[in-house]
Amino acid sequence: MARYRYPYQKIVDLKSSEKTQAEWLLAAAVGKLEQEERTLGQLQEELAAWLGRLQNEAESGASLAELQMMQSYVEYLNAAIRKQQENVQRAAAEKERCREVLADRMVDEKVWLKAKERAFQHFMRMQQRSEQNELDEIAAVRFVFTAN
Repeated sequence: MARYRYPYQKIVDLKSSEKTQAEWLLAAAVGKLEQEERTLGQLQEELAAWLGRLQNEAESGASLAELQMMQSYVEYLNAAIRKQQENVQRAAAEKERCREVLADRMVDEKVWLKAKERAFQHFMRMQQRSEQNELDEIAAVRFVFTAN
C-alpha cells in the first residue's frame, strides 16, 4: 500500500504553530490583565486605608500640616488609581485583541486540517479503487484460465 504524504503539510504545521503562538500571547495578555487588576486593587485598598487614617487624624485634632500632607498623599493615590484604571483598560483591550487573533488562527488551522482530511479521504478512495481494480483483474484472469 502506498504511503500518504500531504503536499501542504508545512502549511498545516505553520498554521498549528501560529495558533500555539497566539495561545501563548493570549495567556500572557490574561496574566498582564490580572496583574494590572491586582495592582489596582492594592491601590484602592491603600486609598481606603489612608482615607480612614485621614478621618481618624482629623477627628483626633491632628495638626493642619499633617492633614495637608495626608491629603496630598490621598490625591496622589487617586491619580495613581486613575492611571492604573487606564492600564487595566489597555490590558483588557490587548487581551480581547489576542483572543480575536487566536480565534482567527484557530479557524485557519481548522480549514487546513479539514483540507488535509479531505485530501487523505480522496487518497484512500483512490487507493481502494486501485486495489479493487487489481483484484478484479486477478479475478478476470483466473476466470479466463479456468474457463479454458
